Amino acid sequence: MAIQVGDKAPDFELKDNHGRTVKLSELRGEKNVVLLFYPFAFTGVCTGELCEVRDNLPKFADRETQVLAVSNDSIHTLRVFAEQEGLEYPLLSDFWPHGNVSRAYGVFDEDKGCAVRGTFIIDKEGVVRWTVVNGLPDARDLGDYVKALDTL
Repeated sequence: MAIQVGDKAPDFELKDNHGRTVKLSELRGEKNVVLLFYPFAFTGVCTGELCEVRDNLPKFADRETQVLAVSNDSIHTLRVFAEQEGLEYPLLSDFWPHGNVSRAYGVFDEDKGCAVRGTFIIDKEGVVRWTVVNGLPDARDLGDYVKALDTL
């Protein structure tokens, strides 16, 4: 079951596409977070969603928000994917232990071995304020994230 609105967001520590450690709790008190789980780099729907975020980063920066995108790919895969697509926000690897963070947020598909399309908007206090979980083939609407951020 996915984390619900009003829940404290589970803390995590993951490596990004540059090998740097990103810890969710280090953003508390500083920024809101849009936490995007996606199945795999280099796939059609995932690439489209992450490029749409790339093209709209000012909308997040204007709302004091850090975008963190999480997949079960290795950091090496994520590095090449980010370079190829010009993604300048952190792509986090939930590769090993495989899917631990995805499981903590309730968005890991055990049969497929990857995260489904879960999005969690976390406020500066670390509380989930908005969420949507879509199946693997169903893209999310970035406009919904922006509307939800405007309510914080």
